[in-house]
Amino acid sequence: MMRRGALRWSALAAAALAASAYLAGCAGALPPGDTAPAQPEAASGYVDKPGWTGSRFAVAAANPLAAQAGYQILKAGGSAIDAAVAVQMVLALVEPQSSGLGGGAFLLYFDGRQVEAFDGRETAPAAASEKLFLGANGKPLPFYDAVVGGRAVGVPGAVRMLEMAHRQHGRLPWATLFQPAIRLAEDGFAVSARLHSLLENDKYLKNDPVAAAYFYNADGSPRAVGYTLRNPALAQVLKKIAASGSKGLMEGDVAQAIVDKVRQHPANPGQLTLADLAGYRAKKREPLCSDYTVRTRDYRICGFPPPSSGAIAVAQILGILNRTNAATLALQHGLPSAQWLHLYTEASRLAFADRAQYVADPDFVPPPAGSWTSLLAPGYLARRARLIDQRPDAPAMKAVSAGVPGAVQTSYAPMPAQPEHGTSHISIVDAYGNALAMTTTIEDAFGARQMVSPNAALSGGFLLNNELTDFSFAPTDAQGRPVANRVQPGKRPRSSMAPTLVFDKADGQLVMSTGSSGGALIIHDVAKTLYGVLDWGLSPQQAIALPNFASLGGPLLLEQNRFPAATVSALRARGHEVQEHALTSGLQAIQSGKVGGKPQLLGGADPRREGVVLGE
Repeated sequence: MMRRGALRWSALAAAALAASAYLAGCAGALPPGDTAPAQPEAASGYVDKPGWTGSRFAVAAANPLAAQAGYQILKAGGSAIDAAVAVQMVLALVEPQSSGLGGGAFLLYFDGRQVEAFDGRETAPAAASEKLFLGANGKPLPFYDAVVGGRAVGVPGAVRMLEMAHRQHGRLPWATLFQPAIRLAEDGFAVSARLHSLLENDKYLKNDPVAAAYFYNADGSPRAVGYTLRNPALAQVLKKIAASGSKGLMEGDVAQAIVDKVRQHPANPGQLTLADLAGYRAKKREPLCSDYTVRTRDYRICGFPPPSSGAIAVAQILGILNRTNAATLALQHGLPSAQWLHLYTEASRLAFADRAQYVADPDFVPPPAGSWTSLLAPGYLARRARLIDQRPDAPAMKAVSAGVPGAVQTSYAPMPAQPEHGTSHISIVDAYGNALAMTTTIEDAFGARQMVSPNAALSGGFLLNNELTDFSFAPTDAQGRPVANRVQPGKRPRSSMAPTLVFDKADGQLVMSTGSSGGALIIHDVAKTLYGVLDWGLSPQQAIALPNFASLGGPLLLEQNRFPAATVSALRARGHEVQEHALTSGLQAIQSGKVGGKPQLLGGADPRREGVVLGE
């Protein structure tokens, strides 16, 4: 894949080249050919990225070593699904704070004809109750009292989901896809500046003896940048999964080690059992697709349905904006104007009110008006848009409540605001016309801060999720009405992950694959990127690099030092509570099209993270 502006990309290009040289050794294993929400991960700098172009295939991932593993699989004739498996396994090693074997994922897959949605979201153990996160006083626990330990660990689903997808769409043998990660785990990888920074800032990880011995020196300092970190315990687990599929993780000695880690935590044990692990089932769901028109071109935007709120919220934001005069507002000096940000913020507040009221696991909670698409119906979005005052100096809405898309009002209580945390995103287009968007997570940075090592004689292992904290800590409101997203046995917690595939509605051709990390802010990061590419005509890299902005229903959050003071002042004058913070998104995107009748792929990766796009 050709790179634009390669001189500005020297540091990460060097990392990718080093990864390429390392992974070439794996070739023999391949066949021929404050009131603001807490940020999911701490900021670790901003490095301009040039964007990438290619024509045959591309993989965008949050770490150069992971992207390189995907590239090697695609180069060897693998499908997008094959590459995603390889990327995920390397991410489990090199980006352990964000995803891994102990977490879950949502995957959208396009096989050239249709879109499929593979649900690998974690589930609550069979013994969990709706009072899981209530203290002895009956009130919700402080967030990190719930996170750290075994209490919040859900049944991991990513590996079983990838196995399901591979059985249907894989081209290379399952075991082949694990070779890059196994080699890296055994031989080691250099600790990056980002991983070092996150280890240095974390307050809880070193309290776990296994994690402390792996990530930290004897004096408690994190492994230095450039330190060769080897993980033979993870390599052993990867070999088991490569040989026997997801049973290598969900049954046998690895499963027993997971259960022991959860149930034997000295201060905050959980309820996970061997039966929970063995009984986990990945699901196929109907993707949630909606139409979006920009001037004379009609798009079809497909995302992940509940238990994710991502696709609904993104589609609502874009659909409400499309029913205002936002389309007349061009970028000013390359940045969104105060008026556009006002309209966007109001649209997002309306979307988040619906999200809090309605969205939860569809196996437990029925959709309003009998269908999730009721929240995206043109008439409903038009009614919501009419609540926004579009005058140039109009004040912000004082209060925002959920709408009523059907004739019958819900009996559920809106979910109170609480933190949501980290993830990693992968976008891939292969040489066969297939594409995917996959967002993968262990929730908070470093998850539950519990590292599982089935073999005590080996260093390292893998981290467990704290995904159950995505449920509402409070099961009911003051009136006793249940919250839709409360804890229930076997239930999947609501998510904000928003893997997205965009198509030209006229001919069904792929336009873009995108997604992001970032907890609830994922919704805004994806909406920004879609709007930037589809409405403002930016390249994926330009759209990703736009300043971040968000509202979760309350204050308007702006990326620190990225907006002019006049813009901030204008928004505050209209009554918006503006807060400026480092908003650490983790966007990836690949745009597909043609130039001069020839295929072209444009790739972009977030300058706030380590990600790259590789391909040909």
